Amino acid sequence: MLFANIDYLDPNFEVKRGFVGTDGAKITYVGNTEPQDPQGFGERYESKGKMLIPGMYNTHAHIPMTLLRGYAEGLSLQDWLHTKIFPFEGKINNESAYPATLLAIAEMLRFGVVGVTDMYYFDEARIRAVTESGIKANLCSGLMVFDQEAEYSSLPNFKRNEDLVREHHNTLDGRLKIDLNIHSEYISNPKVVRAVGEHAVELGVQTHVHVSETKAEHEECKERRGGLTPTQYFNSLDFFKAPCTAAHCVWAEPEDWKIFKECGVTVSSNPASNMKLASGFAPIPGMLAAGVNVALGTDGVASNNSHNILKDVYLLALMHKGVSGDPTVVSPEQALAAATINGARSQGRADCGAIEAGKRADLVVVDFCSPWMQPIHNMVNNLVFSAQGTDVVLTMVDGEVLYRDGEYLTIDIQRAIHGAKQAAAEIVASL
Repeated sequence: MLFANIDYLDPNFEVKRGFVGTDGAKITYVGNTEPQDPQGFGERYESKGKMLIPGMYNTHAHIPMTLLRGYAEGLSLQDWLHTKIFPFEGKINNESAYPATLLAIAEMLRFGVVGVTDMYYFDEARIRAVTESGIKANLCSGLMVFDQEAEYSSLPNFKRNEDLVREHHNTLDGRLKIDLNIHSEYISNPKVVRAVGEHAVELGVQTHVHVSETKAEHEECKERRGGLTPTQYFNSLDFFKAPCTAAHCVWAEPEDWKIFKECGVTVSSNPASNMKLASGFAPIPGMLAAGVNVALGTDGVASNNSHNILKDVYLLALMHKGVSGDPTVVSPEQALAAATINGARSQGRADCGAIEAGKRADLVVVDFCSPWMQPIHNMVNNLVFSAQGTDVVLTMVDGEVLYRDGEYLTIDIQRAIHGAKQAAAEIVASL
C-alpha cells in the first residue's frame, strides 16, 4: 500500500508530509516525493485530512477479562480481587475465553493497537485468537504461588512454559512471543521468583510482573523482605536478568528507578486502571528523567473498562501535570513514545514502533476532520489532547489491514460479541 500525500509522525515525533510505502510486512519507502514506481506498492491510499502514526502497544492487559467489563465497581484492589474477580475468574474456561479474547483484540485494533502484552490463563484460547486476528502479542501463562515452600519445577507452569516457548515463541512470522510470568511479590515465593528468572534467561524469553501497584503491597513487602521494595526484592533474586516489563510501579522509589534503568526494565504505566482502583499516581516524570523506558497499558477492562489506548495516552500526558503542579512534565511526544516505540521495545521488537524504511509496517491512520480536531495549530498536541479512539480509521499490522472504516477484516465481530455476552451471562448466573 502507498500512503500518498499524508502527514505522518517521523521517529522524532515531528510531523512530516509525504509518502509511505509498504511491501509485504515492511515499510520500504518513506519520502517527501512520490516513489519512482508508485503502482508497485499496490493500493494508493489518498489521505486528505488524515495522519499516519506508528501502531500503538498495550503493554499490560488481561485480555479474557473482557467478560468482566463493568462487573466490579467501587472497590479497593484487595476487595475487588477477592470478593468479585477471583470468584468470576474461577468460572472462565478456554471456551468462554476465546470470544472474550477476540472481542478485546477487536477493540484494540479499533483504537490503533498493533501489539499487546497479556498476562492471563487459557493459553489455547488466547493463542487461537491472536493467530486468527493478526495482532502482535506477548503472552504469558499466569503464575500465582500461595505455598511459600513450593518449587517452580514442581508447578504445572514449569512444563507449560517450556511447551509454550518450544511450540509458539516467535511463531506467526514473529507476531507471537511467549514471556514468563510472576504475578507479584505477594503471590509468589523467593525460590519460584529466582527459578522463573533463571528459566527465562535459559529459554531466551522475557518476563512480565506486577510491581508496587498499591501502597499496601509496597509497604508490606518492605516489612516482609527486610526493608526491600518489590523492585529491590526481585532484583536481589536476579529476576531482572531477563528483559522484563513491570506493570504499574505506582509506589516505586528513586532507588527502584535506578534498578529499572540499569537492568533495562520497562515500566508499563496504567493510568486509568490506577486511578479507578485508587492505587495512586506513578512517579512517571521522575522515571522518565532517570532514563527508564516507560510504556503504556490499559490493564484489564475490569479495572479500566476499555482498551482505548488513546484515552490512556491522554491521561499519561495530562494527569502528571496536575499531580506535580508542573505543566511541563510528560510532554505529548513522551506520551506518544510510551504508546509506540517504547512499547515495541518492551515487547522485544526492535524492528517495530516507528515510521521508517526497514521497520515493520505497523501503521495507524487517524482522521483529523472531526469538529473536536479543528482548528489545527499543532497536530501532535491535537493527537494527544483532542483525539478520540474512534478517530482511528485504519489499523495495519505487518502490512495487513486488520481494521478499516468500521470493518474488521479478520474477526467476525458479531460472533465475538454474541459469544462473549453469552459466556458472561452464564458465569454470572452460576455465581
